[in-house]
Amino acid sequence: MRFFISADIEGVTGINNWDETNKSHPDYAEFRKQMTREVLAACEGALAAGAKEIVVKDAHDSGRNILASELPKQVQLIRSWSRHPYSMVWGIEEGFDAAAFIGYHSPSASGDNPLSHTMSSNLVSEMQLNGELCSEFLLHALVARSHQVPVVFCSGDAGLCKRVKANDPLIETVATNRGVGNATWAIHPDLAVEKIRAGVEKALRKELKQYVQKIPEHFILDVRYTRHASAYRSSHYPGAKLLSPTTVRFECGSILDVMRYILFCV
Repeated sequence: MRFFISADIEGVTGINNWDETNKSHPDYAEFRKQMTREVLAACEGALAAGAKEIVVKDAHDSGRNILASELPKQVQLIRSWSRHPYSMVWGIEEGFDAAAFIGYHSPSASGDNPLSHTMSSNLVSEMQLNGELCSEFLLHALVARSHQVPVVFCSGDAGLCKRVKANDPLIETVATNRGVGNATWAIHPDLAVEKIRAGVEKALRKELKQYVQKIPEHFILDVRYTRHASAYRSSHYPGAKLLSPTTVRFECGSILDVMRYILFCV
């Protein structure tokens, strides 16, 4: 079994402030460690379920967060950014049996995590895909599914887990935090690790063909920018148009084209 993991940090247990996500801040070390522990737990669950090869994409900020020496020997780690449109799941391809998302978070314009955002916390105030509030999970799960790789597990804040379950009830989730205003209410870090390990193993022991694989035939991406100048600039991308001074609509026929727009305009 080949297993793919994409890991972020804004959905690991206990995290609450942007300082805790930033390599230059002393608070970061604690949450880098917890991010690594949660990824390790996912790897251990996958190995227990029979995985022989695991590829991990470090998908937060610099892409240089996970402590590689603490992962099992069966793991290959992708660090930093190739600048491919697949972004947080770059490296995924046909032939992987399943994928998981660790440490993910709620989307821009949601109130479920003090650190809610979609692809950019500075440029984007809201993103919708086919009328649905769009998270980084949704975007990258569609990329995985476009390669016939089922997404079987997600950990992160409770709001995101609820959205994931609404999309496919079979996906195993672990809610690490619950956001309330600018506060988070989190489970214990050790409990998060235990739940992630067990959840990934449980997910991979299911019949993988049961998971939702539907890909829309047409995509309407609406991006509301924080600044009107950013929207005006992005409206010149081929196929994009201004809906309002701050909102751009881009329509296309594939998730790859959606991700290309995001690469160049977000």
